[in-house]
Amino acid sequence: MSPVSKTPPVALTIAGSDSSGGAGIQADLKTFAALKVYGTSAITAITAQNTKGVDKVQILLPDMVEAQVQAVVSDMFVRATKVGMLGSFENVALVARMIDEGIIEKVVIDPVMVSTSGDRLMNLGVDKSYVELLLPRTFILTPNLTEAQTLIRAEISSVDELTEAAFTLCSMGPKYVLVKGGHLNSSESIDILCDGRNAHQLKGRRISTENTHGTGCTLSSAIAASLAKGQDVLTAVKNAKIYVSKSIEGGSFWAIGKGNGPLDHFGWSSEN
Repeated sequence: MSPVSKTPPVALTIAGSDSSGGAGIQADLKTFAALKVYGTSAITAITAQNTKGVDKVQILLPDMVEAQVQAVVSDMFVRATKVGMLGSFENVALVARMIDEGIIEKVVIDPVMVSTSGDRLMNLGVDKSYVELLLPRTFILTPNLTEAQTLIRAEISSVDELTEAAFTLCSMGPKYVLVKGGHLNSSESIDILCDGRNAHQLKGRRISTENTHGTGCTLSSAIAASLAKGQDVLTAVKNAKIYVSKSIEGGSFWAIGKGNGPLDHFGWSSEN
């Protein structure tokens, strides 16, 4: 086997840093590594947070974010990009421009607006810029229930409404939308993957745990990792969901922190 054939695919995450290591850049890089993809990063914001909440946020200026991205893409072939917390209109506009210019491709956007603990992670009004600037340029959008409601400005309380929301979001520009229904009051965890013409119901069993810190970050980065490995969208999403489910289950009995604990990204629990 030649050295080239042993080289792993490269993925990039553009997101905020989580000092507790459970979400954001840290969760993304753990996910990339666990799925055997070489991870690179561009930090958009520095947060002081833990499993109980976010204490402080400092959003980086777009020129520094762009410099990080350019440093990576000028040197490596990035096969897929995950975009998480952006925090400001300027950073949203930057990502939109980089997509237009072909600097980043196969972009999976997790529209991070509020943390698991309920803390807002972007300036007020930035969600509007997602609709105007990012959604028309998105390859795969991965909102949770709250984020989907914010983007379409409507309540979602059933699987039928979840499906309708997925079609609505697709009509706003993304090639694919994965609306996560984990917060719906249903016996199963049901996500909807939509391409604007067809919708797939992706079901999973509910895992009873409060250790869900970084779940959305992990799912979107797992999708990006699978895309970087050359998988088609449906396969990438299905494999990402399997990985996240195992990670949640593995960390479900952990006692890391006093709030919503992290996931078991590396399958440590299964080794015991």
